[in-house]
Amino acid sequence: MIPKNFYVALLLVLICSTAKAQVNGAQFAFEYLRLPNSPHVTALGGINVANPTPDVNLALQNPALMRPALHNQASFNYNNFYSGISNTNVAYGYYAPKLNTAFALGVQYLNYGSFAQTDNMGNQTGTFKANDYAISLAASKQYKERWRYGATLKMAQSRLADVSALAILADVGIAYEDTANFLTIGMVAKNMGFMAKQYTPGKFNNEPLPFDLQLGISKRFKHLPLRLFSTVHHLYTWDVRYDNPEDKKNTSVFGSADTSSTKSNFTDKLFRHFIFGGEITLGKRVGLTLAYNHMRRKEMALDDKKGGAGYSFGASIYLQKFQVHYARSFYSIAGAYNELGINIALNKFVSGGQTWKAEYPNWEP
Repeated sequence: MIPKNFYVALLLVLICSTAKAQVNGAQFAFEYLRLPNSPHVTALGGINVANPTPDVNLALQNPALMRPALHNQASFNYNNFYSGISNTNVAYGYYAPKLNTAFALGVQYLNYGSFAQTDNMGNQTGTFKANDYAISLAASKQYKERWRYGATLKMAQSRLADVSALAILADVGIAYEDTANFLTIGMVAKNMGFMAKQYTPGKFNNEPLPFDLQLGISKRFKHLPLRLFSTVHHLYTWDVRYDNPEDKKNTSVFGSADTSSTKSNFTDKLFRHFIFGGEITLGKRVGLTLAYNHMRRKEMALDDKKGGAGYSFGASIYLQKFQVHYARSFYSIAGAYNELGINIALNKFVSGGQTWKAEYPNWEP
């Protein structure tokens, strides 16, 4: 018999395109929730909802990817972001056999540093700080042999000096794993929720939240140590391009603008939804990853000097007791940022009871 909550999860994923906040282009509050939560995710292009690699950070990309194999795995990640911004992410997975449910806890913290506080005349009167953080709790259950479904509840806060905002959000996801054909498919609706506290108290309308509907697929080859990925984001809307006035070109002496070449390009509109990537495994212990994010390249690259914008790569080391992940991502010719993380199997370092020490297969056969 199919659990009722499985239908609820599937229904929410499929119909959430009617949710609010369906505008695009840096018009959201809590935009930091879109940032990748680990170097592994960064190396995969910033989003990945269908990766069966035993990495607890991926469970916070799609809660349905949380499973017993990630029991007692802890992850610590640090991102030396641009302009001195630090982005720290911590994750932990736990499987409760009595509940037949796998849980994941995630904490994200961004520190933007200190800023000079000035009056209307430009005189410095002190300093102030800005930071953001989010706490996530995910839960996942299995349905039959190949399906999992899950949900994540988030509390997100943003603070700038003495102004702050608070939001309650949720992700709902499903995942399908065909172990015989090395195929994984995932779908997730992210950041559905509401503002519990506004930046400006008493404001009539809430700021829009960074909702997204994403679909991913990954395929590993039987006789080749290569896994290919493809992720589709912003499924709820077709044209996700930024309406940049600089793209308009004057084509007459009267200064009329002709945007036909930039506003009707079907191929560009289509591929802005896609992220492509691949990961090759060397000797079962070392993974090398390369990904391409088309929307990031189109938004961040300069017309005359594109550089490596939109590309990211990484390396991973998979050992019995821990994993090490490194990523380097390019946003523009201004430079790239580096990210480093480590995953630790706590049950192999810290002694405990049978439940604590239990080990499970990566995916149920």
